[in-house]
Amino acid sequence: MPPSLRALASRNYRIYFAGQLVSLAGTWMQQIAMVWLAYRLTGSAFVLGAVGFASQIPILVLGAFGGVMTDRFDRRRLLLVTQALSMAQALLLALLAWQNAATPAHLIMLAFGLGCINALDVPARQSIVVQLVNHRDDLPNAIALNSFMMHATRFVGPALAGWVVATTGEALCFLLNAASYLAVLLALLAIRLPAGTGTRPSAPPLQALREGLAYCAGNRAIRSSLLLVASLSLLATPYAVLMPLFAKEIFGGDARLFGLLMGCAGAGALSGAVLLASRTDTAGLTALVGRAAPAAGVAVAGLGVSSSLWLSVPILVVLGFAILLCVAGSNTLIQTAVNNDFRGRVMALFTMAFLGLAPIGSFVVGSAAHAFGVRPTLVVCGLASCVAGLIYRRSQRASQGAAEVAT
Repeated sequence: MPPSLRALASRNYRIYFAGQLVSLAGTWMQQIAMVWLAYRLTGSAFVLGAVGFASQIPILVLGAFGGVMTDRFDRRRLLLVTQALSMAQALLLALLAWQNAATPAHLIMLAFGLGCINALDVPARQSIVVQLVNHRDDLPNAIALNSFMMHATRFVGPALAGWVVATTGEALCFLLNAASYLAVLLALLAIRLPAGTGTRPSAPPLQALREGLAYCAGNRAIRSSLLLVASLSLLATPYAVLMPLFAKEIFGGDARLFGLLMGCAGAGALSGAVLLASRTDTAGLTALVGRAAPAAGVAVAGLGVSSSLWLSVPILVVLGFAILLCVAGSNTLIQTAVNNDFRGRVMALFTMAFLGLAPIGSFVVGSAAHAFGVRPTLVVCGLASCVAGLIYRRSQRASQGAAEVAT
């Protein structure tokens, strides 16, 4: 395999990658269709924020215990259960949309149910990667390829969802997502892991949780990366919940323009994933993340002041690129530094920082946009994100200086 694809030389990872590739395309289609359906039914920024809040708040509340379970039980079996439950949720959404029976309350409840599933599913998916590669040196490449896979489907999925919603309605998107889970279920059944992997003795749940928190607090590199991801999740990534308003109210478009705008951010993220996959090691990755973080804040603020569609398109590309470098780069730095006995719990905290705090950001940003308008909200969020990125850079320089003095 070429260096940028070396993790695919591992049979288990190759099968898992193929299954996830299909499933994630369906997931992105469902997300776009669900957001658009909520907006079509209500026209309210507040409801958009509420759906985003309901889908991710369970990760913040339950994610830490999901990490404890990931360290305690077989990760493949956990994933088989969570993927089957996610399929059932997509089928129920498809039925409601097909019968024109969906209400904002239905969407919020189903989003909450999926969030509860993801509180266990996401830490397990993050943690199983190390078991799927034959050589630990391939782990950074596997993480980068996971990001590439997510954002390649993010590039295709929203654009396809926009076309499907505009031509046939949201129900077909939900049905296609349900069908896509078959691919990952078959992949999980096909991979062969060594006996006993992922089944380790563990302390009682509350003690195991305290041990995981203490481990992260005591590791400066992991702590710094988690704080950066948390800041961006609160301030930068909620821009996505405002995109339906941006597409319709500012540019006068429909679901197809919404899908295009989200696809532009996906294209930028895809480019960032390609850059990370092309790297042969983690040297200089901390500095790269430190440059990308304030750039993401500048892009969010730039989107807020942009009045031209053709200016907003490249801004969204840059925004997707910068956020991907920050999040996937931090993921790589954490996964290469963490002790394997704590991997599930640490990745659960990463998931909480990235996805668990996002609902708070979505709710606050959606409410602020409802009260003050989309543009001022984006400008304030962008400036605050830039400050968080500069603080991260300063802390990393201080850490590097302390290390040089120590040597």
